[in-house]
Amino acid sequence: MATEQELSDFLKSVEKRSFKRTVYHVQDEDAALDIVQDSMMKLAEHYGDKPAAELPPLFQRILSTTTLDWFRRQKTRRALFSNMSELESDDTQSDADLLETLAGGDWVQTESAESAASRAETLRQIEDQLAQLPHRQREAFLLRYWEEMDVAETAAVMGCAQGSVKTHCSRAIRTLAKALKSKS
Repeated sequence: MATEQELSDFLKSVEKRSFKRTVYHVQDEDAALDIVQDSMMKLAEHYGDKPAAELPPLFQRILSTTTLDWFRRQKTRRALFSNMSELESDDTQSDADLLETLAGGDWVQTESAESAASRAETLRQIEDQLAQLPHRQREAFLLRYWEEMDVAETAAVMGCAQGSVKTHCSRAIRTLAKALKSKS
């Protein structure tokens, strides 16, 4: 059984990564913040009594489900209000300042301005390509390589077979590599 401190420490440890992952998915920072907060509340309310070791996969599954629910609501809203232009959702993507994000990290910048700009441009291109991946490929890729989960954990979070996770990741990597090679 996780103590309140263990639960609090766990939520603090996943907060930033979960937010960034969700922003990749929904392309809306406000919605991403709501999704992460809702997921954290659901974990605390429904699974706060679970052992601390079980919290990471439970939270990732809750976050994935909450994100999927958000997409379903958006699809329904668009269908209901498709003829009412004043009520349509704004589909423009917010451009997060990647340099600002990287500057907020805990690392000390010791690289030249040129290499920092080059790295920032590469990361921006990766983010753009991630946003264009199909939902399941993006989810598998982010869980495996952003959240550093193994195949079994990713399959449990996504609610699919391990082979599906491998296929989604493989396709995502191929698509990203192809897109990035064509831009360089």
